[in-house]
Amino acid sequence: MPVGTQGTVKTLSPDELEQIDAQIILGNTYHLYLRPGQDLIHQAGGLHKFMNWKRPILTDSGGYQVFSLAELNNVKLEGVRFQSHLDGSYHFFTPESVIETQRYLGSDIMMVLDECTTYPCTLDQAIESNKITLDWAKRSLNAFLNSKPLYGCEQTLFAIVQGSTYKEVRQQSATVLVEMDFPGYAIGGLSVGEPKEAMFEMTQVCTEILPENTPRYLMGVGKPEDLVEAIGLGVDMFDCVMPTRNGRKGMVFTRNGPVIVKNATYKDDFTPIDPECKCYTCRNFTRAYIRHLFKAEEILGMRLASLHNLYFYLEIMSLIRKAILEDRYQTWKREFLDRYKAHDEIELEPTSG
Repeated sequence: MPVGTQGTVKTLSPDELEQIDAQIILGNTYHLYLRPGQDLIHQAGGLHKFMNWKRPILTDSGGYQVFSLAELNNVKLEGVRFQSHLDGSYHFFTPESVIETQRYLGSDIMMVLDECTTYPCTLDQAIESNKITLDWAKRSLNAFLNSKPLYGCEQTLFAIVQGSTYKEVRQQSATVLVEMDFPGYAIGGLSVGEPKEAMFEMTQVCTEILPENTPRYLMGVGKPEDLVEAIGLGVDMFDCVMPTRNGRKGMVFTRNGPVIVKNATYKDDFTPIDPECKCYTCRNFTRAYIRHLFKAEEILGMRLASLHNLYFYLEIMSLIRKAILEDRYQTWKREFLDRYKAHDEIELEPTSG
């Protein structure tokens, strides 16, 4: 899912996203609650109308942002009190209030409020945090079932599995949430600094418990090779700022690995970013031109790189769906990774946030 945190996927229009067949985008309850506010979006007729996006929207509950961006004052069973990163004002989120805000936003998929632990944390901290997350999940579900959509649209609610890198906590979290019978489940609290091996291990711990017939969503992940690995573990959905954030910094993805297109080596390279890619950027512009745009600090460079990167991610996911349906995913995965990882690793921007 392309990330449209504040009601927009940075540098790109809704029409451009439809042209590359983005089926769903992600917004963020924390950011939209603070600015422009749920009342204004309600006046506009919901987030879809406000941003002129006709396809589905998933809204994160804002739990991760509360614990990573805001000046955190107090977390307790009732909810979380925090100070806005924008103006220093104080606010209080409860599971019920976050459901209410997402009703005002009118998103198609809503997320429960959860507590995202930092990495590393102790086992005791993970256990206590998970108790809060499970309580909040139950209250979120009750609030969802006892309220109605405001715009005549269907809305659904996903739970979020937490537990840091502790297997037994993850297992308990997933088991209890499955008993609550949510229509979808997310795996949260990963891609926050833990070793990659731990991320995949905890992902598998969760997918072995979460129902196969419901969506399984790995939050905040990630690099193309991470998506490929996680899909092999049974994950269905992802979101990440990486395609657009790195695109704005001049890093583009290709089948032969990532490329820093603004580097001097591409000054006179008149080939597309990826000769096999059929996106608007690759059909019309060269690496040399895009490098020139970045060096001249022209906004078009960021737009073209972001557009290409999202097209690349969406095309990879489309190819994966096709390979799964044709029962050749493991072969496809091996061929993709052998080619993609044959080049030197480039340092990428963090995936979360």
